[in-house]
Amino acid sequence: MDVHPDDGTVLSEISLLIRRYPVLESCRTAVIQAYHILKEALEAGSKVLLCGNGGSAADAEHISGELMKGFLLPRKLRDEWRSKLRRELPAEDWYERLQMALPAIALTSNTVLASAIANDQGADLVFAQQVLGYGRPGDVLMVISTSGNSDNVIKAAQTARFLGLKVIGLTGATGGKLKEFCDVAITVPATVTAEIQELHLPVYHCICAMLEANFFKGR
Repeated sequence: MDVHPDDGTVLSEISLLIRRYPVLESCRTAVIQAYHILKEALEAGSKVLLCGNGGSAADAEHISGELMKGFLLPRKLRDEWRSKLRRELPAEDWYERLQMALPAIALTSNTVLASAIANDQGADLVFAQQVLGYGRPGDVLMVISTSGNSDNVIKAAQTARFLGLKVIGLTGATGGKLKEFCDVAITVPATVTAEIQELHLPVYHCICAMLEANFFKGR
């Protein structure tokens, strides 16, 4: 998917990403495609689900954090919401600190649910069960696996495809088995786990920055 020449923010963020990390040139098209999938889903009122294991679980929660509150730009509440809150809460102003959010759920965060699924159904279903519960057609599942072969992540992707969700994969150089179940697989050019993780961070920061600019720049 090409970038429209008028989409200056996308061009700027992608150029910055490649300038800082030239090795990611091979991921340029996949990053743009992933951005467009997420943008279209969020514009339609859908949400993003995220999962991964270990360091990739931390990345899933990191991405959720960048989407659910301000990242690089201010995200003031809609004027009509602030006006209504002023009328309903004339003696209070705490709501002025609320920020607009892009809905994202990290499936790694609910330890009670995750441990129950692992104990009762099996650890391989810890993400798939949550996708089944949260996922709706039009949502996007972002799966993160340095090897591309994490069984519970693959099952989550398979479940998402069955339910009509788009799947974005963030993996290492080979993509592993996971890429078969992704609409877009961003395969960073590294094979060592730590190096893959080091390249995942600037990729998803770029995507989050582009999404935030699309929804909140100049508003």
